[in-house]
Parts: sequence; structure tokens; C-alpha cells
Amino acid sequence: MVLATGGTIAGTGEGGAYTSGQVGVGDLLKGVVPKGIEIESMQISNVGSQDMHSGIWLQLLEKIHTLSAQEDIQGFVITHGTDTMEETAYFLHLNAQSCKPVVLTGAMRNSTSLSPDGPLNLYNALAVCAHPGSVGLGVLVAMDESIYSARDVSKTHTSHLGAFKAPNVGSIGHVYYGHVSFHAKPTKKHTLQSQLVLKDTAAPLPKVAVVYTHVDCGDFLLKAALQAGVQGVVVAGLGNGNVSQTLLEAMAQAVKQGVVVVRSSRVGSGCVLLGEVDDVRYRFVRAGDLNPQKARVLLQLALLKTTNPEVIQEFFNTH
Repeated sequence: MVLATGGTIAGTGEGGAYTSGQVGVGDLLKGVVPKGIEIESMQISNVGSQDMHSGIWLQLLEKIHTLSAQEDIQGFVITHGTDTMEETAYFLHLNAQSCKPVVLTGAMRNSTSLSPDGPLNLYNALAVCAHPGSVGLGVLVAMDESIYSARDVSKTHTSHLGAFKAPNVGSIGHVYYGHVSFHAKPTKKHTLQSQLVLKDTAAPLPKVAVVYTHVDCGDFLLKAALQAGVQGVVVAGLGNGNVSQTLLEAMAQAVKQGVVVVRSSRVGSGCVLLGEVDDVRYRFVRAGDLNPQKARVLLQLALLKTTNPEVIQEFFNTH
């Protein structure tokens, strides 16, 4: 089952001046289905992924849960814009209650560009989805002949075809014109093992803000987030999740007000570790090797279970 959401893969235009989400899923699939695979498709949305929102996430989740019960559906391919693909993939990775493969793909070049990458990416994603080795691996991302676990993959370049990488662990497999090979498996909890599964998909997700740090960083962004009524904050800190003394004091005050504060890093790779900031004393949560945007997704789901920082820290350690 191909679930289409839009993005550059469905965009039209010249060069970098194009409009996302213009082509329907039926047209995307013309001429790109590997032999031996039967396809059904559904248009969930047709937006650029800068306009992706949790409402579409919940629609995708509902379709996966409903359609997984059908024996003739072996797996799901989701076409998606690249800007927020990693967040959608991780949300589904933590929530989809099925061992059937779910593979996200997209394109860095629109469908009418001089050399579009979308058709081969979609062809390869369909092959990955149909491969028996994909069963039970959680949600995958197939881009530019590489296969990534949803937890680890990130968009790392604004325009290159090889924009998607897993900076800390690398890919878990490769796919070359439909020929799939795996060399690793995800080690963290996901899908059927996840402890963060949504119980009520009708309820809104908790409001969580990301605060980005920089030289001369004060506490006004954090204070603005608190005034907006956030339940959690992910701080994209410097280096090993470090922050200015002013911001540190504001973070400590936020915890005292009942807001969960997660220390992440703006660096893009590596792990936020104990050391320069006493997380135990302040009752902060460390994001580990999750980037700020993925830490936000996990924190939203964790806040539906608890506001206890120690319990939430264990979720970060294991998912």
C-alpha cells in the first residue's frame, strides 16, 4: 500500500523554483513498480513537508493500523517531503503496531526537473518494502540507494541527492535498482516493543518547544515558550548540550514549574552525556544521540505517560 503525502517527489517546476505536492500518487507510480509487486495507493495529503502536521501523522497511523489487518497487504511505502521526513518516520517508528514494513521515501529534485531522483527512490522503496528482511525492523527510510532506521536518519544537506545520513550509526542496508541487502538492525525499542504508543489518537499531542542556543543566548525564548503554555522544552544546546548561565537558571526554574526540560545538542552528531551539567541535580533529561527535532517527538509521546524526569530519561535511553 502506497500512502502519499506530497513533497518534492510530487512537485513540479523548473530547477529550485518549484511547487511541492502537485502530482497525484497514481502518476508517481507509473513505470516505477518492480516486477512481482502489486500496488494499491491512497492520497493522504499533498503538501510540502514544511506544512506537515500531527493531524497527517495520525491519519497515516490510522491507515497503517487498519490496513495491516488485511493479509494481502504486505507493507507500506509512504511518499513524503524531505524537510520533515525524519520526524514523521520517527513518530511512526514509535507508534505503528505492526511488524509489516513501513518505508518512507521522497526526492531532492522535483518530478519535472532535468534529472529527477524520485522515480528510482520510489522504485527502490517498493523493493525494500517487499523484501522479507524488512519485516520487524520498524520504520525505514530509503533514499539515494541507502536504507536507514527511522530513529537514526537525518537530512544533512539542503540540496544534494545524498542528503540523508545517519551520522552516529550509518545506514542499515543498501538498495541498488531494487536489489536489497541489509547489514545491521535497529537496537532500540520500536513499533510492537515501544512503550510510547498513543492510546488516544483523537487527543492532541502535548505542546513541546525547541529552544536553539547561540552566542549571547539569554532566556527570552524559553520564557516565551513557557508563556505559550508548553509542557516540555527541548534545548538545542552547544556542544555537549551546554547553555549559558542565564539560560541554565531559566531551565532550572522551568523544571520547578512542572515543565520537562530535555538537553539536546545543535551539533548534529554525537551524544549528550553527563558531565558539564548536573542533570541529576537539576532534574533535566538528556536526549542522548537524538537530534532536537526527534527529541521533541519522543518527549511529546512521553508526556502522555508521565512528567517524571527519571522515567522519561529511561524512555530516551531505550527508544
